Amino acid sequence: MNHHERPLNDTGNHPPHGHIETGPGLPDHAASGRLGGLLVAWRWPLMVVGLAAAAISFWPAQQLAFDRSVENMFAPDDPLLAPYHKLQRTFGGNEVALAAYDDPQLLTQAGMDRLEELTAALEHVPGVSTVFSLTRSPLLGKQLISWPVKSQRDAFIKVCEGYTVSADHRTAAVICVFAPESENSTPRTETVDLLREQIDKIAPGGVLTGEPVMVVDGFRYLDEDGQRLGVASTFLLSLIIVLCFRSLRWVIVPMAVVYTALLITEAILVASGFRMSMVSSMLWAILAVIGIATVVHVVIGFRELRGDGLLPPVAMRATIVSLAGPVFWACTTDLSGFGSLTVSRVGPVHDFGIMMSLGAMATLASIILLVPGLSLFGRWDVDPHRAWGEQHLDLGLHRLSSLIERRPKLLALLVVAITGPPVLGSWFLEAESDFTKNFRRSSPIVGAYNFVESKLGGAGVWDVIVPVPTTSDPDFLPHVRKLEDRLRSEVKIADAESGEVQPGLTKVLSVVDALDGLVPGAKIDANKLEATLAPLKKQMPIVALLDGRDPRDGNRQWLRIMLRSRERQGSKQKEELIRQVTDISQQEFPEAQVTGFFVLLTRLIESMLGDQWTTFVLSTSGIFLMMLAAFRSVQIALITLVPNALPIMVVMGLLGWLGLKMNMGAAMIAAVSMGLAVDSSAHYIYAFREYRALGQSIPLAMRSVHQSVGRAVVFSTLALIVGFTALCVSQFIPTIYFGVLVSLAMIGGAGGNLVVLPLLLKFVLRKELAAERAAAGHACDAAHVDAKAPHEAERAVRTSTSR
Repeated sequence: MNHHERPLNDTGNHPPHGHIETGPGLPDHAASGRLGGLLVAWRWPLMVVGLAAAAISFWPAQQLAFDRSVENMFAPDDPLLAPYHKLQRTFGGNEVALAAYDDPQLLTQAGMDRLEELTAALEHVPGVSTVFSLTRSPLLGKQLISWPVKSQRDAFIKVCEGYTVSADHRTAAVICVFAPESENSTPRTETVDLLREQIDKIAPGGVLTGEPVMVVDGFRYLDEDGQRLGVASTFLLSLIIVLCFRSLRWVIVPMAVVYTALLITEAILVASGFRMSMVSSMLWAILAVIGIATVVHVVIGFRELRGDGLLPPVAMRATIVSLAGPVFWACTTDLSGFGSLTVSRVGPVHDFGIMMSLGAMATLASIILLVPGLSLFGRWDVDPHRAWGEQHLDLGLHRLSSLIERRPKLLALLVVAITGPPVLGSWFLEAESDFTKNFRRSSPIVGAYNFVESKLGGAGVWDVIVPVPTTSDPDFLPHVRKLEDRLRSEVKIADAESGEVQPGLTKVLSVVDALDGLVPGAKIDANKLEATLAPLKKQMPIVALLDGRDPRDGNRQWLRIMLRSRERQGSKQKEELIRQVTDISQQEFPEAQVTGFFVLLTRLIESMLGDQWTTFVLSTSGIFLMMLAAFRSVQIALITLVPNALPIMVVMGLLGWLGLKMNMGAAMIAAVSMGLAVDSSAHYIYAFREYRALGQSIPLAMRSVHQSVGRAVVFSTLALIVGFTALCVSQFIPTIYFGVLVSLAMIGGAGGNLVVLPLLLKFVLRKELAAERAAAGHACDAAHVDAKAPHEAERAVRTSTSR
């Protein structure tokens, strides 16, 4: 057999792709036949509609913006948000950035002058409501150095250590409190950029940190990725498609499908009031998977039919007839995979599920509108060609199908041996709660966090808020002081590497510390606290952040205890830290609440990891129902899940064994990859049934599918993997994870559908296979008897004559 030729059926004829609806005993293709006829007949109006939709969507799509709010990453009713919103309402904002720089001469007049210059400059940056440094105190900067009462000066500096000055007094910091976004028109990005500009100007080598800064930088990188990586991926995809089919037309067709679907999706999102989240930069990549994989199947089918001598319109109609069913069910499985994400309580994941569901439908619409017209427009470069060296791929696929036929048990054992151990690693998966790990080590934000962690003892900012008694209580402040002492002394955490137990909190600060800096051991009645703090707030602006009233809680007064801890810790350490602080705080004040960016970001990734398995189960269940509806066989529906779920479990397990933690890019892989990979299973089963309906035996039908569907799977997987390599240069680590893990899952899915799925089919159809072999054996025996009959008759005649 020449492996570049289309496979023969058992009667020695080519399977008539374009006319399988007329073959005896075939499924009813009347609906797909009518659809193919309509799409080809109306290809010009449909193409015009598709291009017009893309043109109309272009401007609205450019208006799609990011939702940069951390709280919107959670479901509106998430219990974590209630104390966070109380913190915002009561204390007028909780987004804090820290500008820090080294100055060995800090506690000199020149050092204080430089610090005041920077403090004043940062104070006037739009979007900043309050600043605080050593120069903003009752002991004003120029007087601090020569303050006559050394004990007061030292006490004040001690209060500020870890916030505005390092323990060795060689690093200064300015606390910048951002105005709430609802009360401020300046975008956070602009505020952060202006702060950095002033730091570079006045204190070269200084850094800017804080969760708001980290979020701004994260979205900045995502925005850059959306522009730069989209272009790079398009170029790489186009290059691979050119090499595979040696046709510029068939580069234009899939690219037009993907970009039209992207524009339509983004325009719908804008019209619906949606905004992009931290995982939305992956939108283009997923649409590329759906669009290109489908068009490659069209290219392979169309090319084969053109090789049979059919005219282009007839070949396109026949291709649509053959692929209408599998493409429809492939899209429904995509919707099932993406739709499962909408049950997540993590905002970005939920929104991504909605976005991708819209994107999958837009991709299907783009294929219907554009592929027939663009494929048949004009006479230039109509036919896709064979790739250089494609005969080697044909030979490899032929040998693989022969191996599956001859050595199924050996292959099954190899699959179990190769995939079994890695799958077990999924038990060891951990969430990556260190948000700085979402950036490359060389990025400015990681350098800034390393600086602050080493110089000031911790960049993680969070809070405990406690209610002030409404009646007279002279013991309230001592009680708060006791809570602070317990937090400082009792909260311990084991170092992840050395195991050494160390203090979990690097700084604890409240109005008690501010008062103690002036009058050590001050004992003020709770009823008089607000009046006592009023003049102090004017002299020390940071005190205004430590006391406030909640307008939605009967204007009740609350105190805020600001906490600092190391940001760069593992999720287990952070969870333990939060638990200890919560337990101690509620032991002293039952109504105490623990919140802040540190808490939210820690729980965010944990929630994503927990949701991953929920969405995976829902996705798998939905896909099973889709396959059951498509093939009306429980066994077939079940075996389509295995070759696609297995690679995902292997990839997740490898992450666990290698100690790589789950971030936002990895947490959605299971459900998304399941929905994407099962597309090839739908194409495989459909084609297998068609070849069987043509009269092919089970082994020959599998060889035929490997030469048609198998080739399309290999080409589409190759194109997408090369295209996804562009994601590996992203500045945002979850994007890199997503590109690498989806590529691995797709490689595994391709292998699963070309090796595991045929093995499972042979197992499910083992009775039919045995019957075929028995029938083939009887046919051989009959043929052998028929061949021997003339010789036996001749021998009998000779015997009779001799007698």
